[in-house]
Amino acid sequence: MSLAQPVAALAVTASRSPSPRFVVGQDPQGRWVAIEIHGLGGGLFRTRHDAIHYAADVTGHRPDAVVIATDRVELRI
Repeated sequence: MSLAQPVAALAVTASRSPSPRFVVGQDPQGRWVAIEIHGLGGGLFRTRHDAIHYAADVTGHRPDAVVIATDRVELRI
């Protein structure tokens, strides 16, 4: 059983890069989420592809800038 991991926990474990980095995954309700690791951006998406596409565009398509979560993630507004 996988528990939702708050964005704050992801930000603590991520490197402190000045460039945006995103975590893409599903929230507890199964919606696709892209979250900037410092909480500066993100959103809910209809598909995994849409979430990855958004995160890749915002990060300039850097190969290390988008991480796919293995656990549930939660977008907190």
